[in-house]
Amino acid sequence: MPDAGFFDLQVNGYGGVDFNGDALTPDDLHAVCRRLEADGVDGILATVVTDGLDVMLDRLRRLVATRETDGLARRVIAGIHLEGPFINPHDGYRGAHPAGGVRPPNLDDADRLLEAAGGLARLVTLAPECDTGLRLTRHLVDRGIVTSAGHCDPDFDTLRAACDAGLSMVTHVGNGCADLVSRHDNIVERVLALHDRLWLCFIADGVHVPFFTLGNWLRAAGLDRACVVTDAVTPAGLGPGTYPHKRFEISVAEGDAARMPDGSLVGGAITMAQAKRNLVDAVGLSAADARRLTVTNPRRAMGLGGP
Repeated sequence: MPDAGFFDLQVNGYGGVDFNGDALTPDDLHAVCRRLEADGVDGILATVVTDGLDVMLDRLRRLVATRETDGLARRVIAGIHLEGPFINPHDGYRGAHPAGGVRPPNLDDADRLLEAAGGLARLVTLAPECDTGLRLTRHLVDRGIVTSAGHCDPDFDTLRAACDAGLSMVTHVGNGCADLVSRHDNIVERVLALHDRLWLCFIADGVHVPFFTLGNWLRAAGLDRACVVTDAVTPAGLGPGTYPHKRFEISVAEGDAARMPDGSLVGGAITMAQAKRNLVDAVGLSAADARRLTVTNPRRAMGLGGP
């Protein structure tokens, strides 16, 4: 039996195809899944990000309906990751998510999104500090959906309470947060303090987080509950260049991530195979440990077991 391939929990787009596009076709979806498989990826969560609610609903319905038409897409796209719109609205923590799409966490909007996802929503990223009474966190967990803290800045007590309510993951640790934070009490330190209760996801491209920093965090948290994601956007896997996007052009330089015209980060541009090589060559992990972070742990985090 062949070894299992990579499993990526955060793929916004890949190989020139945007899962958040408004004209996704069956041919697009088949092509991106074929490319992902060729790059060693067996499964992903297609990530739909913050936008106007009606826009998100339309994109979810289109993605679900298009996936249903293609056996390869059904095999590769194991589910959907909703990254937003229930995130922290403040600059820095909001990241590249459009300010006009951010919404306070509420059950009505969440249920509309879950319905549009057609039972495929597996992971939701939200800001616990914005979730009054942690009602949405409990609502999602009760429905078997993995709930992750991301683009957020909860204080330690709120993050711990969210864990008590069932929160079990942190989206791209060290990203989706302000550049200037308290040196002792900040979102990264709070997350590391609760590493035994949370799956911690990291982008291993050396840009979103410097490799030496990633090594420090992995040593602090351990590898048992660590995962690596690409946070891939449309140009991922295509190499350096300038690529059209629905709101702006995305540029990718050699060895860099994807950037907006103002130079700020908008997502990842590497493959999971490159992420695994980075873990070995730049962070110093063994090949077996790098495989654990890119193949085994992401499946375990989603309750899929692990090869």
